[in-house]
Amino acid sequence: MKTQLFDEWPEYYDRWFTSPIGKMVKEIESELIYELLEPGSGEEIIDVGCGTGVFTHDLLIRGARVIGLDISSQMLRYAVYRTAGYPFSRIQGDMLYLPFKDNSFDKSVSITALEFIADARTAVNELFRVTRPGGYVVVATLNSLSPWADRRNARTSQGQKHILQNAIYRSPQEVTALSQLKGVIKTTIHFEKDDSPDRAMQIEQSGKDKGLNTGAFVAVRWQKPPSI
Repeated sequence: MKTQLFDEWPEYYDRWFTSPIGKMVKEIESELIYELLEPGSGEEIIDVGCGTGVFTHDLLIRGARVIGLDISSQMLRYAVYRTAGYPFSRIQGDMLYLPFKDNSFDKSVSITALEFIADARTAVNELFRVTRPGGYVVVATLNSLSPWADRRNARTSQGQKHILQNAIYRSPQEVTALSQLKGVIKTTIHFEKDDSPDRAMQIEQSGKDKGLNTGAFVAVRWQKPPSI
């Protein structure tokens, strides 16, 4: 089951973000998320697929109040530990059936969870449903156009077990098509896993300057209009 898959991985997931390359990836991805989401002090935000709270913590330190939803109880336990002392609440649930009333949150965000959902349109519709009119819906997932996706798919075909072995990669065009609204979409992480830190930052800046759509991490922001 899906819950069992994620219950096995919280320690590995956290270790990745403490490695030199993982720290760099997290910092760059976070910058893009906050650029798009613009979390503000006192805002109520739902973080869907929050995992161990790696990105949730940064929302909290910016003054937001966050509810973190995840299908894995083990992931949520790590999130509670990481966010101790902040206005964070956890709830175990499925992003296809968010257990909240319409228009419950100022903004909604989902980071690297959509790749485990086949019915991505329903998941995005749920994010819109629980977001208040005028609020942002931000979704980030893994880009099928990236060399990172090619490498992970190769590992899967070789029979290697990893957390992304069943991931569904989507292109920027496929992600924007999940809503009829026009969104702002960007990609980041243009360097390779084995690039040196200095070289990686040069490549990243070059990819950003060129507006490349092949970064490993693709994020889109939609704004919910009053009519939805």
